[in-house]
Parts: sequence; structure tokens; C-alpha cells
Amino acid sequence: MIVLLAAMAAAPDGAALTRKCTSCHALEAGDNSAAAPTLYHVVGRPVAAEADYNYSPALRRFATSNPRWTPELLDRFIAAPEKVVPGTEMGFPGMTDAASRKAVIDWLQGR
Repeated sequence: MIVLLAAMAAAPDGAALTRKCTSCHALEAGDNSAAAPTLYHVVGRPVAAEADYNYSPALRRFATSNPRWTPELLDRFIAAPEKVVPGTEMGFPGMTDAASRKAVIDWLQGR
């Protein structure tokens, strides 16, 4: 029981980690900003398809061979945006910790 509680206490907090994203991204439906599209229902959503957002040419090209934001694709992208989508306009350098990325994706998926 103590080991389980210690593991739970050490698990990354997806909600807290997602706050890094909200400096550019909104979390509400349809709330696209000039800087970034909303992350509302991003897991499973078509790539570069959020209405009323002007995606970069790099992300639009990427979407032709990556039709949906699966948890696996989001994991790769969050880890190294520029490596996964060369020419992306997202200024985030990436999140190297796999457990933190999983926590963010799980939290976004539950929204």
C-alpha cells in the first residue's frame, strides 16, 4: 500500500503540466487564438483541421500523411515538435520525459 501511494504521489500531474501549453493554446471548444488552435478534443481530432485557424504549411503537409492526432502521434510531436514536423511554427522545444507526456495526453483525452 505504501509503495502504491508513493508511486501515485510521484506520478506527473497532467493538468499542471498542461498549463505550459496554455500560454499559447486554449482548452475550450472553438477558442483558437492567433498563436495556436484550441486543444479541446485534440486527441482523435484530424490534424490541422480545426476551423478558423490558419495552420502552417508544414503542419498542413504533415496532415496529408497523418490524418488524426492519436495518443501515439501526440506523444511523438510533444517530445520533439520540430523533429516530427520540420518547419512547424510551434515554438515549444519539446517535453523529454515520457511519463510527463503521457500525463498530458491522458489529461487532454479525458477532457
